[in-house]
Amino acid sequence: MRRPRRWWGRMSTPAKVETYTRWSFHFFGLIEVLTIGVSAFDQVGPRLATGLSLLVVLHAAVCMLFSSRALDWTRGRRAQPLRLLWTLAVLTAVIAIGAVGIAERGPGGDGVDTAAGSVFGGVLCFGAGTLTLGVRNRRRVVALVGGFAVGAGVVSFPLGMPGIASAAVAGLVLVAGGFLAFTSIFSVWLLNAVYTLDEAKETRARLAVAEERLRFGRDLHDVMGRNLAVIALKSELAVQLSRRGRPEAVEQMIEVQRIAQESQREVRDVVRGYREADLEVELTGARGVLTAAGIDCEVSGETSGLPSEVQSALGWVVREATTNVLRHGDAEKVAVVVRMSEGRVVLTVENDGVADATGTSPAVGPDGTAASDRPAASGGSGLAGLRERLSAVDGTLEAGSAGKGVFRLTAEVPLPSAAAGAVLEAAS
Repeated sequence: MRRPRRWWGRMSTPAKVETYTRWSFHFFGLIEVLTIGVSAFDQVGPRLATGLSLLVVLHAAVCMLFSSRALDWTRGRRAQPLRLLWTLAVLTAVIAIGAVGIAERGPGGDGVDTAAGSVFGGVLCFGAGTLTLGVRNRRRVVALVGGFAVGAGVVSFPLGMPGIASAAVAGLVLVAGGFLAFTSIFSVWLLNAVYTLDEAKETRARLAVAEERLRFGRDLHDVMGRNLAVIALKSELAVQLSRRGRPEAVEQMIEVQRIAQESQREVRDVVRGYREADLEVELTGARGVLTAAGIDCEVSGETSGLPSEVQSALGWVVREATTNVLRHGDAEKVAVVVRMSEGRVVLTVENDGVADATGTSPAVGPDGTAASDRPAASGGSGLAGLRERLSAVDGTLEAGSAGKGVFRLTAEVPLPSAAAGAVLEAAS
């Protein structure tokens, strides 16, 4: 059972819904065979029952093939299966007419009438419901189901059925075929909605990352924009003075050099601000980024009074955990808690993005190691880098499953006695 679970767990949510939808349509074919084809053996002789069952099996197989092709068409993976659509329509009509002919002109007996009538109504209902997958316009769907219902009445009446019986058959085909058509169309609509929501979630995540890049770009622009403008003006002035042989050109170039060195220092400060994470800023940023990605984020706890090196280490934990949720997880809710426990500050990040029932998170490989611990082409630090940062402040990091559907990341850092007292005083 482990291999099917791993196969199912590796699939995305839209892929799971598509697999379920596809096999639901195949299950309709199985129902047709069991309820119509197999039941014929209890009503007529083996020879006639075998013939009717083979017709039903053939019809069910074509219905299953058509539903699969039509589902691929709705997802834009292949052209509309028009030839198969007409093949199924003609096959449905031929089997239905043949069943009515057997009931009226075949061997006598109530069992023969019942079995042939079941085949007649069954193939029309399942055929009408399946054929609606190959059309998109609602009017065409209504016309298709209504046409099969009217055809059932028109065909059965000349072959000897009473008027009331023909009307009843037409009504049965209309109701049953309409129900199957509605079920099929709703299933396809639901599948398309799931794919749309998944694409929207990915778009929100990309927009959140783009917003962070824009924020970094704005910071650099604010720092460098004015200085570069001054450098350009003073350089131009120095050129003009130099052409005139004025000694002030040297002073202007010295000023340019000073401004360039100052700009270099300011850029280092900006980059350092991103590299040396602040816990409060990272918590606010994580809430904003996750919310923008459509993930509910709850942050609780007090961060005031913590030493700067502790805040920097824990801020990196929050940043890396947020990145893992966006890149690897399928979470809908994230909870971040900061608390004091016996002279230690404990940061816990939980999300419900565990992929399968085995407790393996998308950020954790089948062997139990975190995906961030394994070498990555992107060069990210991952959990191994976090452990190195925490070890600098004597901290520890634990990551793994915390129950069904929950992945937990826990970082603990001891506090000096003075810092612990300050934190407790601030919390009180």
